[in-house]
Amino acid sequence: MRKRKGVYASKMKRATHMLFYRRHQKPGVKGWELHRALGADYPKVLDILDDYLKSLDLQVKTVFEEEKTPSGKPSLEELDKARFYVTLRGELTPKETKMIGWRIDDLAGLAVAISYIISKKGQAPRKDVEELLSEKLPGWKVGFNIDRYIRYGYLQQDDNEQLYLDWRTRAEVDKKALIDLLLRSEAQTTLPSESSDEENEEEADDKDSEQ
Repeated sequence: MRKRKGVYASKMKRATHMLFYRRHQKPGVKGWELHRALGADYPKVLDILDDYLKSLDLQVKTVFEEEKTPSGKPSLEELDKARFYVTLRGELTPKETKMIGWRIDDLAGLAVAISYIISKKGQAPRKDVEELLSEKLPGWKVGFNIDRYIRYGYLQQDDNEQLYLDWRTRAEVDKKALIDLLLRSEAQTTLPSESSDEENEEEADDKDSEQ
């Protein structure tokens, strides 16, 4: 039993080194690399590491890049094709966000860009995203911010100026939660105007009845 714990402790240390130290152009590690280095039980090693990282507010995140996320428990073959990252488990506070150089309007622009690309089935012309962001940001900042989102790995752009979601969005952003949040925000901003229209109609009816 003690020997088995020692083996998993050694594998967990190796997995930590592979996940934390960047060896490729992209951060993270492919499943097949972990499989080759740790053996076929590497998913269990990652589960143990993920549990250990909870106290540090970190997590091991699995991103399926080449295919859709499996609906059930992924097979070893599917995990081998995935990429694994260490990311924040919780959320950054506004103060922490400011410390790393992001303003609230920068984050809002990123959220809008990501959600728009998602709504267009994963790709959108850059000019369309620029036009959308120009409604939220000063004109001079639109192109600058899109280039920044690309440079930081949230978006990628091809030779035809089509924008796609890049590795960092897949690793760090809960896309469903983002869409739900934006829908709730949109509902909250439209409800007051709707109610005010109804109030205006009622006032007009009252004036007609008085006449």
